[in-house]
Amino acid sequence: MINIKTYKLPFVFSSMKIRPYFEKLEQSETYKNFKVKYPDSFLVAGFFVLDLEEKRNVHQIDFYVPKEKKIAAFTLDGEITLKLLETMNDKVPEKLDLETNIDLDALQGILTDEMRNRGISEDIRKIIAVVQNIEGKRIWNLNCVLTGMEILKSHVEDESKSVLKIEKSSIMDIMKKMPTPQLLKAPETKDEIKNEMGKLDKLEEEIEKAKSKLKEELNEKAKK
Repeated sequence: MINIKTYKLPFVFSSMKIRPYFEKLEQSETYKNFKVKYPDSFLVAGFFVLDLEEKRNVHQIDFYVPKEKKIAAFTLDGEITLKLLETMNDKVPEKLDLETNIDLDALQGILTDEMRNRGISEDIRKIIAVVQNIEGKRIWNLNCVLTGMEILKSHVEDESKSVLKIEKSSIMDIMKKMPTPQLLKAPETKDEIKNEMGKLDKLEEEIEKAKSKLKEELNEKAKK
């Protein structure tokens, strides 16, 4: 089991590309200990949540660990924390180049311009951004929460800063596709409680399967 430590960051994140985040990560004991244990690990993705209203942002850098066939996710806000996560399949992800062209703060402007060109008038409230290499190209996979209960999905090529695809859907449409539990009376006996717990476990399993399927579909679309 990897020994997980935390390291207080002596700075506040500002408008940056990937490399400055990585350079700050390298200074932490958490990362140094990780590289000693997993020297063959390599950078595969950057994960960011940009909350444009409440400014509660998330900055995460992901490494692939061949020895464990897992993803090491470093969260960099406040204190550096590390979690080892299961991968969706056995495919080894591509190594990510640190030299990204798009600054995080530029994503909102790139998307807004394209939205206006397509007649989409809503404003962006939150951006969930993942940058990774797909077939040799750096691609930003963006999921955005818009005003008016809308979700915007987009792929942006990092080198050219061009929008490859963009589509909008409502939160209600997404909710309709998710499994929902039936209304049940409160269990009373031990057997009823055991039965209901089994149903909850099954529901949780189905939700996880649905999430995995959505992620796989998203990755396949990103390759097109």
